[in-house]
Amino acid sequence: MGPIRGNKKKRKIELKIDNENVLASGSSEEGSIDWWDEFSKRIAGSVSPSKGLDQFESVFKVSRKTFNYICSLISEPMMAKTTNFVFLNGKSMSLNDQVALALRRLSSGDSLIGVANFFGTNHSTVSQVTWRFVETLEERGLHHLQWPSTEHEMTQIKSKFENIRGLPNCCGAIDTTHIMMLLSTSERTIDVWLDRKDNHSMILQGSTFFDLAEKGERLQGKKLKLSEGTEVQEYIVGDSGFPLLPWLITPYQGRDLPETKSEFNKRHFATRLVAQRALARLKDVWRMIQGVMWRPDKHRLPRVILACCILHNIVIDMEDDVLDELTFTHQHDLGYRPEVCETADKNASISRDKLSLYLSGRLPA
Repeated sequence: MGPIRGNKKKRKIELKIDNENVLASGSSEEGSIDWWDEFSKRIAGSVSPSKGLDQFESVFKVSRKTFNYICSLISEPMMAKTTNFVFLNGKSMSLNDQVALALRRLSSGDSLIGVANFFGTNHSTVSQVTWRFVETLEERGLHHLQWPSTEHEMTQIKSKFENIRGLPNCCGAIDTTHIMMLLSTSERTIDVWLDRKDNHSMILQGSTFFDLAEKGERLQGKKLKLSEGTEVQEYIVGDSGFPLLPWLITPYQGRDLPETKSEFNKRHFATRLVAQRALARLKDVWRMIQGVMWRPDKHRLPRVILACCILHNIVIDMEDDVLDELTFTHQHDLGYRPEVCETADKNASISRDKLSLYLSGRLPA
């Protein structure tokens, strides 16, 4: 997980959309409110609005504004392909229909058959439309997953993290979560999909970020002076399952810690909760990756997960109020306890001690 999303004002300008003319191509029917009026009649009684949300938001987990933005983002490549998807009554699916179907599949966690029945189509169409949507979103939406590009953005992020419990020069928090799978008998022999508890799962984590940080392509901004002759570089925080590295600060291990180290751990825990809550919210909103997937296509699964991450950041970047109305569990990996990694870089250990002393007011001036 990266830093707290920042610079909303700038992004809001970039993402501004004319909702009345949202589609660059397609019929006027697709871009009008009439689409939802017609669609809502077909699903009447199928969905009861959640507390604080209207029926549209309850069905798709996004506002109309965000829905329209997603349609505009992917309209050209999505509609350029020749496959003509239809409902059971023979009517062709518009762009709005296809986006709605894919969002429902990803956000509800319902089976292919369940989504097919909801929309009045067959499960094969649900699968194909969702995959086309995933491919197109990956092509057009990756800019919603990016590390802050300016010093100003990073300064804002550091300020937000420091305001949590005082950790200075902290740029983010990291955590992992398991995407559970139920495989067929023949597939269960594939050890690559077994986690440490012998469950079949795929672990979601920003792995490319690790490589970039190790190469010095991340977290190489300004060092912060803590006292005369003492600096701390940019870093992120993670739990004890991660190695202690100069750019990745983990908590102290063991019991009966000195007061300075115990206090540091409390501050560290409160700060890394950002990552835990972000993953919990991601899986609560995009429920396709929340439960146990029945025989997923293991080659496509990473890209489905990526699409859910892109969609989640789109909702955040659009400052969508729907997120404020949803109820979240704050738990994303039930049944798993973090492992303890014994790997510790010597320089990182020194930096952590300096941070601990600084936060306790005991670092010499």
